[in-house]
Amino acid sequence: QVQLVESGGGLVQVGNSLRLSCAASGDIFSISVMGWYRATPGNQRDLVAVIDTIGSTNYGTTNYADSVKGRFTISRDNAKNMVYLQMNSLKPEDTAVYYCNAVSRDFKAIYWGQGTQVTVSS
Repeated sequence: QVQLVESGGGLVQVGNSLRLSCAASGDIFSISVMGWYRATPGNQRDLVAVIDTIGSTNYGTTNYADSVKGRFTISRDNAKNMVYLQMNSLKPEDTAVYYCNAVSRDFKAIYWGQGTQVTVSS
């Protein structure tokens, strides 16, 4: 089992920055990929960014949604079992609940954090 706890959400103005953090605990070495997803009311969770972790053969590889490329950066600190999402040049359409996600090496287990609200005001 893996537990994920997000932090760092809040209210920011257009053009400003915010950094989200995700603390992972439990069976960390079973994880292959970690990432961030976001959801607005009534909609499904959409991928924002993912990164291959130490348990993956593609260690360090990142992928981003087109809507955030060039503005958001995902990173990880393996020593601290943390994953971060640096969000720059925020737009109102970035407003959503952001969820940390982890996938096991065999892709049979998917874990989610409780979510953190990000609101971008114009």
